Amino acid sequence: MDDVECVVIGAGVIGLAVARELAESGRETIVLEAEGGIGTGISSRNSEVIHAGIYYPAGSRKAAFCVRGRRMLYAYCEARGVPHRQTGKLIVATEPDQIPVLEATLEKARANGVEGMRLLSKREVEALEPECRAEAALQSDTTGILDAHAFMLALQGDAEAAGAAIAFQAPLERGEAGSDGIVIEAGGTRLRAKTVVNCAGLHATEVASRIDGVAPSSIPPLHYAKGNYVSLAGRAPFSRLIYPVPEPGGLGVHLTLDLGGQARFGPDVEWVDDLDYEVSTDRLDAFVEAIRRYWPDVPIDKLHPSYSGIRPKIGPDPAAFHDFVIQDADAHGVPGLINLYGIESPGLTSSLAIAEHVLELVDARG
Repeated sequence: MDDVECVVIGAGVIGLAVARELAESGRETIVLEAEGGIGTGISSRNSEVIHAGIYYPAGSRKAAFCVRGRRMLYAYCEARGVPHRQTGKLIVATEPDQIPVLEATLEKARANGVEGMRLLSKREVEALEPECRAEAALQSDTTGILDAHAFMLALQGDAEAAGAAIAFQAPLERGEAGSDGIVIEAGGTRLRAKTVVNCAGLHATEVASRIDGVAPSSIPPLHYAKGNYVSLAGRAPFSRLIYPVPEPGGLGVHLTLDLGGQARFGPDVEWVDDLDYEVSTDRLDAFVEAIRRYWPDVPIDKLHPSYSGIRPKIGPDPAAFHDFVIQDADAHGVPGLINLYGIESPGLTSSLAIAEHVLELVDARG
């Protein structure tokens, strides 16, 4: 059995960011990944949006980590040559009775320290995005897009340059807390680590349940919120991202652009029991209805099913707001173990700030 200072479980964007932070602090770090490559789960199935930090309750981890993470992410992408663009976005009220929602959202954004926000009149929206139907809008200048895979490759490169190693095809089999560390069995290998960070995303609750000593009551219930996307053949007549007012469980079917200018719409919210990523054509009618509210002239014949992602929702009411959960031994009883649960949107934007926080927890323990 080999001894290692830190083990990170999961090589998605959060696991890679954490591994980079730990390795660059001088700690020997190994990442255990169940699949054959990096970022095959949540990290590769999202909108690739750099969020501003608008929607989350003041004082929440999502608010704090998103705002700080966004600033860190833009700086990192610039320094490391990760493709990205600060596009800005419009949150649109398509009916007059939605305007108070925009006003409340603006106040929430200001409370979170989000800069570059202002309300737009109907005429101002038409001047910026002539094809967009809106009674008013909330403009966010600091929203953007990035190449998520290029970002993960940069994190992986940084982590490995600092001495970290990644073991693929190494799913966690079991773990056991001892007096001198946590013994991990994964992929036929036994390791004893001073620190274990559970960044397993959709499988974080399962991983935690396989580590002896973790209090079962500390593991939150998990609900799968599937988000389907449809793509538009050809170019959309928009230069900014277009979002409706938020809805329970998500941000509504919004229009995002990739770095090549391709438009995609989603995600919707579909509660599922299994990790099924198929996108059914039966959902197209609902997409068309949602899109037409802000783009009445959307060419229906050019919409087609694209891809889907699944968000790990935690808590008794999966449609309610639930914050990121980051637990240490005070919560679950296993010294040296840090569990991350419910790291959904804005997890990509927040990744560098979350990793910074995890390092602070490790440093505090000594």
